[in-house]
Amino acid sequence: EVQLVESGGGLVQAGGSLRLSCARSGFIFDDYAIAWFRQAPGKEREGVAFITDRGSTHYADSVKGRFTISSDDAKNTVYLQMNSLKPEETAVYYCAADEGDSYTYYSASYYLTSRPYDYWGQGTQVTVSS
Repeated sequence: EVQLVESGGGLVQAGGSLRLSCARSGFIFDDYAIAWFRQAPGKEREGVAFITDRGSTHYADSVKGRFTISSDDAKNTVYLQMNSLKPEETAVYYCAADEGDSYTYYSASYYLTSRPYDYWGQGTQVTVSS
């Protein structure tokens, strides 16, 4: 059974930084795409970034240059380093996983939507105060 567990959320002032972690377990295949999403109250879930097992990374335009997604496969953990945080980025942040290499057949923009992902974590709250 695939499990994803997020951690690292919290309260930070505008302009500050946080690092989120997504610990994964139960994967059968070595290939994967793992993404971070966020959802603010009353808003749709938004793709933030994703990474593949081959190390390819892709970001939403709104976070490029400020957020960095990375993976430590030895620890089965994906990270999201978030710098220069803004109050409007207050949201619950989720990680999601798609096992296999389907990402090779689709665009990066597709993998920033929720459609490819079969597995989701429970989310971690990030609050950015002004």
